[in-house]
Amino acid sequence: MFWLLLLSLMVAMPAQAGTLSWISDSRWVTVAKVYDGDTFQTRRGEKVRFLNLNTPEIQHRDSQAQVGGDVAKKALTALILGKQVRLRLDQEKKDKYGRTLAQVWMRDGVWVNAWLLNQGYAHLYNFEPNSRWAKKLAKEEDKARQKHLGIWKTSRFRLIQATRVSHKNIGQYRVVKGLVKENFNKKKWVFYMGKLRISIPRAYRQYFHQALHLEKNKRVMVHGRIRISRKGQLFLSLHSPFDLEYIR
Repeated sequence: MFWLLLLSLMVAMPAQAGTLSWISDSRWVTVAKVYDGDTFQTRRGEKVRFLNLNTPEIQHRDSQAQVGGDVAKKALTALILGKQVRLRLDQEKKDKYGRTLAQVWMRDGVWVNAWLLNQGYAHLYNFEPNSRWAKKLAKEEDKARQKHLGIWKTSRFRLIQATRVSHKNIGQYRVVKGLVKENFNKKKWVFYMGKLRISIPRAYRQYFHQALHLEKNKRVMVHGRIRISRKGQLFLSLHSPFDLEYIR
């Protein structure tokens, strides 16, 4: 009897803004506040983080605004504040901060995630297993990068050659282009581009199903944050196959 009652309620319930996520991974919400270029809050208090992308930071109490941060927030605010938008979720529904991770669409069909990338307000930010829309979004970022739009016309974000990566780039999320220095190490899951060590962390190796064609002198492009190891080695980690591109 209980299951029949529950089923009847689910069938009868209209698809209103703010419908609970256990009913559907696709729902409409109303935007009440825009925090920055990639995060907003709904009228019901739900915090939403745009999936598969990141925008530069705005000014916080202890840090200055990054190049493009204020511009991205202003553009997003003008586009969605006070509007109804549709959320579509991937495999992981929340991030470690409890924010809903979503692809976002407007009533007129504008895919906001793609729009942010296409206009150069954001860069890709992929983490498996949320890769359902990653391939399409990568194409939108590439268009903006080719046209030098938004962040891609600044020295802080524009594509950088592997041979030019240095300690001044530590902490930066960059798109790096160059040649594979030596064949891919299948045991350690690493390869090198110049002095930059590219690794695939153990937690993400299962998503690199297809063979990694990383022979010496192969031309590739990688996306990720440049860090430094305890031994002073500059490195970049790949969290998704979409962080690696082969160049002909």
